[in-house]
Amino acid sequence: MIDPKHLQHFAAVVGDDNIYSDKAHLLAYSYDATRERFEPDAVLFPRHEQDVSDILRYCNEHGIVIVPRGAGSGFTGGALPSHGGIVLAFEKHMNKILEIDMQNMVAVVQPGVINMDLQRAVEAVGLFYPPDPASQDYSTIGGNVSENAGGMRAAKYGITKDYVMAIRAVLPNGDVVKAGKRTIKDVAGYNIAGILIASEGTLAVTTEVTLKLIAKPKMTKTAMGVFPSVTEAMEAVYKTMASGVTPVAMEFLDNLTIRAVEQTFNKGLPVDAGAILVTDVDGNLEPDLDFQLAQIEKVFRENGCSDFVIAKDKAEAADLWFARRNASQSLAVYGSKKLNEDVTVPRSALPGLLEKFYAIADKYNINIPCFGHTGDGNVHTNVMVDGKDPEQVKIAYKAIEEVFQATIDMGGTLSGEHGIGLAKAPYMGMAFTDEEMNLFKAIKKAFDPNNILNPNKMGLD
Repeated sequence: MIDPKHLQHFAAVVGDDNIYSDKAHLLAYSYDATRERFEPDAVLFPRHEQDVSDILRYCNEHGIVIVPRGAGSGFTGGALPSHGGIVLAFEKHMNKILEIDMQNMVAVVQPGVINMDLQRAVEAVGLFYPPDPASQDYSTIGGNVSENAGGMRAAKYGITKDYVMAIRAVLPNGDVVKAGKRTIKDVAGYNIAGILIASEGTLAVTTEVTLKLIAKPKMTKTAMGVFPSVTEAMEAVYKTMASGVTPVAMEFLDNLTIRAVEQTFNKGLPVDAGAILVTDVDGNLEPDLDFQLAQIEKVFRENGCSDFVIAKDKAEAADLWFARRNASQSLAVYGSKKLNEDVTVPRSALPGLLEKFYAIADKYNINIPCFGHTGDGNVHTNVMVDGKDPEQVKIAYKAIEEVFQATIDMGGTLSGEHGIGLAKAPYMGMAFTDEEMNLFKAIKKAFDPNNILNPNKMGLD
């Protein structure tokens, strides 16, 4: 338990209405999408950057743990207060779009801004912020930066790191730094912004982000291809990306996922299909979109596609996307416990990777339905078991370790968008050498020598 004198100090900094240590608030800020729970000692709502600086300086001097938190939508426990301490929450005050610069096509935002709120604001003036994590309706830009969030549009437009131009942040000692510039080019000094992106709140606390915007394409079209096998679908993915056409999104569902969605929602999906691919293309001229779809259909059919459907309007497009958007929740038909991973490999490795995953499923006699962002090689791999059966849970974790090893063996990475946090920290030694882990730890120590910022994450302790 934190000494009451510290709470009194924080109340003097932020005001009595911005500090809470009652049970309701401690519970509300104790969990994320992992469903694990760790109660903090208090929750603080800083009003501005100076509050953040004052809080961190005091915590650094007194050895008090600080955990920055966005919306708590993460899947790996990155914002869980596993060592207690103070949760620093930004949704109450530091949630403003400070500027939309039309001339230089940038937005300046505070960390508590909701991703979708930013998208809507810039689209209202004809601009576009592409990163679209599945949590875009509630996840914050600060959290997106901390986790380097991706989304369905990453196949064409990239992920959060591709749009961050500058970050203002507070170091654990209270010093304020600005990393990066509003300029398109900037090669002066170390890329500190690049280090802060995906650091999961372990190095500094973000207080402001400058984001690159682009012109919004005028139109989008959606199509779906049906394949007899996952292997043929995965072959079509990387061959499409090499054909001269770059879809906005290229998402897939395997047979297990198709069946789960159909059993749950009865949408008339092809339950005998080995896989389906759903894709979007965009542009400013309809003939260009038609050309892109024709090229995609050609590659799909050359790789076994038996049916290719193009949505006639937004309603049909939404219908084609329904299965993908509701895939995750549908998988409960296979078990009460889901180990949801987001491994990523080079696109050409996708056919072999999926074969290995299904072999692991056969080995342990479990279901491993897969879906996800195959346009960028990112596969959501879901090990499904009975959560009430301890032996099944043990088997699930054995299977996940083999999933990770198969991914690493094929040149892949442990995470394409969810991050490491607590959940994947035990596996970092599989993916990185001792020398690499020591370098990570040295960076952590350089920023945070007293280890007050989000300890016990990313395998750094």
